[in-house]
Amino acid sequence: MSDKEPLFSAKNRKLLTNPLGSDNPITVQVLGICSALAVTAKLEPAVVLTISVTAVLALANVIISLLRHTIPSRIRIIVQLVVIAALVILVDQVLKAFAYDVSKQLSVFVGLIITNCIIMGRLEAFALGNRPWPAFLDGIGNAAGYGIILVIVAFFRELLGSGTLYGFQVIPQAVYDMGYENNGLMILPPMALVVVGIIIWVQRSKDKSLIESN
Repeated sequence: MSDKEPLFSAKNRKLLTNPLGSDNPITVQVLGICSALAVTAKLEPAVVLTISVTAVLALANVIISLLRHTIPSRIRIIVQLVVIAALVILVDQVLKAFAYDVSKQLSVFVGLIITNCIIMGRLEAFALGNRPWPAFLDGIGNAAGYGIILVIVAFFRELLGSGTLYGFQVIPQAVYDMGYENNGLMILPPMALVVVGIIIWVQRSKDKSLIESN
């Protein structure tokens, strides 16, 4: 990026928009599937994990980009892990201080952000070779692409599995009185994989180039 290039040039905008669709980290790159299966039974932990991953990935991308000319190639993975671990510890402590119940629901999955392949992949593939601003946009874009899938999956799993959204009852009691029952299968981990599979099928049905590229 040249010094005179606009902050939101077409190239930079693609860093934000491509991960939302044609280069989504979950549905196209098939990364970060574990957390998509584990934390999407409810909408609230999915949203909180999305925010946590966004903070870690955006800041880690910027830090590694700033240090890219000083990091010896032989220890770059170690440096990346140290940066990610430090940011994850900060996020974990903030969650425990201000959202303790959600922190308990997320359990070990906040700590496992350290090994999230999306974060390591973006640091290695993008932040090490680009300036801080594009690296920041890349982090926001990929975290948003990851998060939107988590939120979609959690939306349907909680709605159909528990009749609630964000903990609030949204299916009226009258519907249950008519014989409706929550689908208990939706809150089991395998159903997250099924929902992700449906999203991938819909996306590739609309965008044939994704099929040809694979």
